[in-house]
Amino acid sequence: MTRLSVNPIALLFVLALGSAAFAAPLEEGGSGRVVEVVDGDTLVLDDGRQVRLVGIQAPKLPLGRPGFEAWPLGEKSKAALEALVLGRVVSLRHGGRRIDRHGRALAHLFDEDGIWIQGALLDKGMARVYSFADNRALVPVMLAHERAAQASGRGIWGNPFYAVRAPGETERFIGSFQIVGGLVLDAAVVKRRGYLNFGPDWRTDFTVSIGPRDRAAFTESGIDIEAYAGQRVRVRGWIKSFNGPMIEATHPEQIEVLSE
Repeated sequence: MTRLSVNPIALLFVLALGSAAFAAPLEEGGSGRVVEVVDGDTLVLDDGRQVRLVGIQAPKLPLGRPGFEAWPLGEKSKAALEALVLGRVVSLRHGGRRIDRHGRALAHLFDEDGIWIQGALLDKGMARVYSFADNRALVPVMLAHERAAQASGRGIWGNPFYAVRAPGETERFIGSFQIVGGLVLDAAVVKRRGYLNFGPDWRTDFTVSIGPRDRAAFTESGIDIEAYAGQRVRVRGWIKSFNGPMIEATHPEQIEVLSE
């Protein structure tokens, strides 16, 4: 049986302190009453601020133009967030970049009882982890919440639209965000760029690429890119076409090492 490894220190921290304790390492960003829920990961406060729940991606609702169709369970995800926060006061906490390119606040949210909203949505299976290099706070803990929901088939994890993809099927998903699981056949650094190869032909098979600048984040986390060789991993990101399907990994949390 294959399972994902969990950092035992982080797990003990979760069990001992509970979700309210996560507010401690984050910077305060004020509070407000939620007056509108836009979708499963976006809401509006009574002071006019639009807030994007950082670190997660909920199923998308239709935007009314070609190429922006709804994803399965979009309405249910929105309803789950409404049940948690609509009409209630929430506190914003920041662990990285505070504003996105659309002017939305990027924050972890906590209700008046200290419940961590990202964790609650992940527990319900109403979102998946979606991290960025400039906003990595609490990602390992969010991944643990996601794993539990996925193992139980809750929410989105019971729908094939959100299934973990095998490397050999990634060609069909170019241009979309996916989680891909498989064995790294080879890992190397070539001209300062890291590569994880999942097939015998790097020109056509699925690959993970780690840019020269991004490699620093892996080094700072004590990760040797070449040590991924022979490991079973899950990697998440947007699949693009470059010598076959490829995901660009900009930070270590995009790659989860599996253990037997």
